[in-house]
Order: sequence, then structure tokens, then C-alpha cells
Amino acid sequence: MASIMTWISTIAGALLIALGLRDIYATLWHPRGLGTVSRAIFAAVWRVARATSRRGNALGSVGPVGIVLTAMTWAMLLVVGWALIYLPHIVDGFYYSSSLTLQDSSNPVKALYLSIVTAATLGFGDITPAYSALRIAIPLQALMGFILFTAAISWVLQVYPALVKRRAAARQLSLLSRTDGERTVRDGEASIAYQVLASVTAALTQADMDLAQYSETYYFRDPQADMSLAATGAYALTLAAAGSQSSSADVRSAADMLSAQAGHLARELDEFLNTGGSPEEVYRSFAENHRYPGGVGLAGDQ
Repeated sequence: MASIMTWISTIAGALLIALGLRDIYATLWHPRGLGTVSRAIFAAVWRVARATSRRGNALGSVGPVGIVLTAMTWAMLLVVGWALIYLPHIVDGFYYSSSLTLQDSSNPVKALYLSIVTAATLGFGDITPAYSALRIAIPLQALMGFILFTAAISWVLQVYPALVKRRAAARQLSLLSRTDGERTVRDGEASIAYQVLASVTAALTQADMDLAQYSETYYFRDPQADMSLAATGAYALTLAAAGSQSSSADVRSAADMLSAQAGHLARELDEFLNTGGSPEEVYRSFAENHRYPGGVGLAGDQ
């Protein structure tokens, strides 16, 4: 019976560790962004913030809160997983310091304490492994704890540059909407119109790639409309439609490229919105989901 419980505890612990490591990899390094656990956390926090904030102010905290909660969940999965692996061996698999007060504690508490200390790479030395396998497991968990710490830091360093580039694209679209960009690309000098369309296409391409790689950036709401792609993204469709009416073949070609890129970004956004509709409908839903009803190019500037 004891052997069966040992295997059950060990397998359960290994599964939790595997789940945590897989989610870290999927979120930080996989080309398609969020893992299963992190996506569920961000989506849940987003829904709660939308339900509790009529003006969308709480949505601005979803991104940072989601990162913190996800990192804490990863840590919990690894800590509890290793604690379950240590638990069957906590009586005869370790040596205890004579000054350790945990000798009077329950075995689960001892296992959890050992796991936390090891994951934090503190190395108190008050509990040391007696078996060869455990002597390998302890530094292995410490290595995972170090990976978790560096992963959390690298996550922040990855996300915020992507947000800056997205906000720059939104500001560009906002400025064009305020300076009659449609007339420029439709009736203006061909070389200028071409450059405008090509520049917007490049900005949306970067935003598209960043959203695919760092899917969690969807849940970062920008507080100012002129820096929010949710509020300004639809204007790219307006520019593309205006450019398609130009007398210049080069401008019309650039407009087609912009239209294609805006449509691709809409499909990427619809992974979160699930509208199944046209690009116009997706951008409208995107604006409403971020509490910018209408958005630039749909129902007036916000």
C-alpha cells in the first residue's frame, strides 16, 4: 500500500511540474504565445475587470495583474509538484538538523517547506537528502526555481517593448485620422500616399507579429484612445479603402497590401473575440471589448 501511495504522489507531482514547465515554455518561447494556464488566468481576470468596471478603468490593470498571478501560479505548480515527490520520503529520505523546529511538524508541512526553500535557492542546509536520487532532485528543483525567476523577469522585458510598438502604431493611425489621411492617400501626391500606406502596413505587421508571439498583450488596455490600437485599428481599413480609389497604380497596390495586413490582424484578434465576422466587425468588437465603443474609422473618434 505504501508503495502504491509513493507512486501516486510521485506521478501527481511530476504531472504538476510538467504542467508548469510546459506553460512557461508556451507562454514565453512558443511562437503562438500564451499557454493553457496563463491564457485561462488572463481571460478570467479580464472578464472580472469588465464586469466590475463600467468605464473600463479596471481593465488597465489586467495585464500587470495577469503577469503576477500567472508567475505565482507557475511557482505554486512547481513547489507543490516537488513537495509531492518529496512527501513519501520525508521520514527516512532526509537528514534533519537538530535545531530544526519542523521536526514536530506534519510530513506535508516538512515537504512543502523543503520545496519552497529549494525553489527559492536559499539552501539553509537544515534538511539534507539521504538518497542518491534525492541528492539529484534537490539541485534540479533549485535549477527550475532559478529558471522561473529569470523567466518572470524576461517576460516583462519582452512584453513592454511590444506594447510600445503597438501604441506607436495606434498613435500613427490617430494622427492620420486627425489630419484627413484618407484625402492624402486618395488624392495626394502618389509618392507621399504610397509612403503613408507602406508605413501603416509596416506598423500593423509588427503589431500583428507581436500579438501572435506575446498573446498576453491583448489584455493590456491602453488608457488613452490615441495610443490604443483597439480605438484606432479600424482606421487602417478606412485608409486602405481610400487608397484603392487613387489614380496611381502604386498607391492602389500599397492599399491592397494594407487591406490584406489589416485583415490578417483582424483574424489574429478574432482568436480572442470569436466573432467570426468581417474585419470591420472584428475591429468594432475589439474596440468595444476594450471599452472604446465605435473606435476611429467606425463611429467617430473617441
